[in-house]
Amino acid sequence: MNRIGMTVAGILLLLMIASSTLFVVTQTQFAVLYALGEIKEVFSQPGLKFKLPPPFQNVVFLDRRIQSLDSPETRPVFTAEKTSLVIDWLVKWRIRDPRQFIRNNGVDVRNAEARLAPIVQAALNEEVTKLTVRQVLSTERDTVMQGVIRRLADDAKSFGIDIVDVRIKRVDFSSNITEAVYRRMESERKRVANETRSTGQAEGEKIRADADKQREIIVAEAYREAEKVKGEGDAKASALYADAFGRDPSFALFYRSLNAYRASFRNKSDVMVLDPDSEFFRAMRGAAAPSVAPPAASHRR
Repeated sequence: MNRIGMTVAGILLLLMIASSTLFVVTQTQFAVLYALGEIKEVFSQPGLKFKLPPPFQNVVFLDRRIQSLDSPETRPVFTAEKTSLVIDWLVKWRIRDPRQFIRNNGVDVRNAEARLAPIVQAALNEEVTKLTVRQVLSTERDTVMQGVIRRLADDAKSFGIDIVDVRIKRVDFSSNITEAVYRRMESERKRVANETRSTGQAEGEKIRADADKQREIIVAEAYREAEKVKGEGDAKASALYADAFGRDPSFALFYRSLNAYRASFRNKSDVMVLDPDSEFFRAMRGAAAPSVAPPAASHRR
């Protein structure tokens, strides 16, 4: 039994020694080997590695994958027109030189990000101040991002990292400018609406004036045609009357007498004081007369 116990204890001891002297490096890691507080070796290839047990040597692992750094806080950035913009950005980075990274930032990635964020913000400010708001919002956004990457190149080397990409996630006006922009947009839309309404009213007046003009032309042409037809009718009637009166003069005198009676007795309230034997009533008595024109008489209404 003692031999078995000693065997088990020996195996456990060997396992403890092996666990303290062997370590595994994965494809997503850098392994930094320390010897008495100094970096002795960096392992970048995956596999099983050997080291001395603590406290002679120990290992620190660093993530070699791409890291993301978002803008930690929102700060106004001024354009070439001195317009304040709020820009949210994103930086993609990864460790290139583990030794340099540890010397400048330690083994905690958060230390590197805390130092990198203000540098990115300063580079972004320098790029944006050269452009207008329109360029930042639309045409020159890629130029801004490439400019920030170039400005970060030297600082990235001192950090022991590579800047993979820089992206602008959001560009907006600051709160006070946003309200002013909204008011300006509202007034601009109102101005356009008023111009549209004025143009519509002018077009409406033009259409109505043209319609009135066409109506007047149509009425004038219709009146002219009516007068022309009426004149032709009167001419034909006069010709017929003349032909009829020429054939029978007595009928003509009688017809003239009837027209005279019609004109004289048009209103029931008219009163005429005449001699019953006057020539005016000769047609009523059935006697022919050379003329039946109404005599001069006093009328009383």
